[in-house]
Amino acid sequence: MAKYIFVTGGVVSSLGKGIAASSIGCLLESRGLHVSLQKFDPYLNVDPGTLSPFQHGEVFVTDDGAETDLDLGHYERFTHSHLTQANNVTSGRIYEQIIQRERRGDYLGKTVQVIPHVTNEIKAAIKRISADVDVVIVEIGGTVGDIESLPFLEAIRQMRHELGRENAIFVHVTLVPWIAAAQELKTKPTQHSVKELRAIGIQPDMLLCRSERFLPNDVKEKIALFCDVDAEAVITARDVKSVYEVPLVFAGERVDEFILKRFKLQAGPRDLTAWSEMLDRMQNPEDEVSIGLVGKYVEYEDSYKSLKEALLHGGLAHRLKVNIHWIEAEGVTPANAEQTLEGYDGILVPGGFGKRGIEGMIHSIRFSRENKVPYFGICLGMQTMVIEYARNVCCLERADSTEFDPATPHRVIFKLRELKGVDELGGTMRLGAWPCVLAEGSFAQRAYGMREISERHRHRYEFNREYEETLKAAGLRITGETPDQTYVEICEIADHPWYLGCQFHPEFKSKPMEPHPLFRAFIGAAYEHRRKRLASRRANEFESVREYSRGD
Repeated sequence: MAKYIFVTGGVVSSLGKGIAASSIGCLLESRGLHVSLQKFDPYLNVDPGTLSPFQHGEVFVTDDGAETDLDLGHYERFTHSHLTQANNVTSGRIYEQIIQRERRGDYLGKTVQVIPHVTNEIKAAIKRISADVDVVIVEIGGTVGDIESLPFLEAIRQMRHELGRENAIFVHVTLVPWIAAAQELKTKPTQHSVKELRAIGIQPDMLLCRSERFLPNDVKEKIALFCDVDAEAVITARDVKSVYEVPLVFAGERVDEFILKRFKLQAGPRDLTAWSEMLDRMQNPEDEVSIGLVGKYVEYEDSYKSLKEALLHGGLAHRLKVNIHWIEAEGVTPANAEQTLEGYDGILVPGGFGKRGIEGMIHSIRFSRENKVPYFGICLGMQTMVIEYARNVCCLERADSTEFDPATPHRVIFKLRELKGVDELGGTMRLGAWPCVLAEGSFAQRAYGMREISERHRHRYEFNREYEETLKAAGLRITGETPDQTYVEICEIADHPWYLGCQFHPEFKSKPMEPHPLFRAFIGAAYEHRRKRLASRRANEFESVREYSRGD
C-alpha cells in the first residue's frame, strides 16, 4: 500500500509548497522509491486554462493534454513522476463531477453535502494516482484559514484517520520571519498557523520553516514545544539562490530520514551525486550568454516559469550562465528595435494569446532575421515568425493571423478548421502530446538526433498550408510536421546561424538533468554568436588603435 505525504501551507501564500513537495519527491527518488505528486487547487475554475497569466502564472500542460497548475512543472523537473490530468484537481472539477452525478440521479435522492460527498470525491481523486508507487505527495493549494481549502483539509484529515498514522504524514510549510529591528527570528506566526491547523483536526508531523537564515537549536526547540512536534521535525527551509539547492538543504536537515522512519519504510542510501554535479555546473559556469525574451507577460515572470527554467537548463548543457532579459513586446517599435535588441546573443519570442504586443514581436523577429541573431520562436513565436516572413520577404501586405485581424487578405495563420464556430475558451485547443516528423539535416533534426519526436501543444491557431508554396519559394523551410502532414510543427530558415520556430512548447519537457534538445541547441548557437560578435569587436578595436598609432 502506498504511503501519503500531505503538504499544507500557512501564514502567507507563495512560501514554496510546490518546491518543497518536489524536493521531498527528489530525495525519496534518490533512495530508490517510486513517487507520484498531486496538486489540489481550491479555486472554482475547472482548470487554470482560462486564467490570466498575470493572476496565476503559466499553465503547464501534460502529455494527455491537461491544462494544470505551474507546480506540476516543478514536480516533473525534480522527479521522474509521469503526470496526467489526475495529478491536478480543482474545486471546480470536484463540484462539476458531483453536480453531474446529482443531475443523473446517482445519489438516489440523498441530500448532497460537503461531508461526505465532496470529501469522498477528493479522497477518491487521491487514491486514483496511488497505484504502483511507494509514496504519494499531495499538495493542498492556498493557505490554512482560507474558506475554499476547508473541504480538502477535511478530506486529508479523514484519510489520515482511515489509513493510520504510520501511513500518512502531514507536512506544514510555514514562515519564521527575521525582524531586523529586533534582530530576532519570530516564531509566533508559525505557532498561530499550527493552531489554525489543529483547530480543524490536523496535527502536523513536520514543519518546514521558511526563513532567511538557519534556525538555531533553541528556536527549533521552542517551535517544537509550542507546536507539539518533534524537534528533529522542525526543518530550516532557508532562502537559496536556486530552487535546485532545496533538495540538498532538505538532505542536510535529514528530511528524508525522518519520513522513512515515520513510515517504517526500507530504502537504499541517498544518492544525490548527479544532482550535486548539476548544481556545481550551475554555480560555476565557464562563461555566460544573454538572451532577449520578447513577450507580453514579462511583468510577471511566473507567466514563463517553465520557459525560464528551460533556458537555464540549456545553459547547463554548455556550462554557461544564461542571463535572461525580459523585454515588453509592446515597447519594441521599428524606431527602437535595433537599440533595444542589439547586444543580445539570442532572441526568443514565447507563447501567448491576444493581439497586444504582436507588432513588437514582429519587429524583434525581423531584427533577428536581418542581423543573423539566433532566434527561437515558441507557439505564438512561430506564428509571428511566419507573419513577419510573409510580410517582409514574400511581400504579402497585411499578412496576419485571423486571431489578430479576422479581415486580413493573407491569413497565413488561421483557426483550426474543426474549431470554427466554437466560442467557448476552455478545452478548445490542440492540447497535449502530438507526434512530429523532422526533415533530414534541419536545425531541429540535428538538435534531437532523431527523425520522429513527440511534444506538447497548447494553441488554437495553425500554419495555413494554402500559403506553403509561396513561403517555401521565398526561403522558409517546413522542417517538422505531423505524420499525416495535416499540421506544420516547425519552420526554419537555412541561411541563418540558427532560426527556428516551433508550434509546440518544448519548455514543458525540459529538466535540469535532461536539458531539452532545442534549448540546448539554441543556447549553443547563441554562445557561438556571442564569441564571433566579441571577437569582431576586439578586432575592430585593435584596428582602430593601429590606425590611431599610424596617424601619430
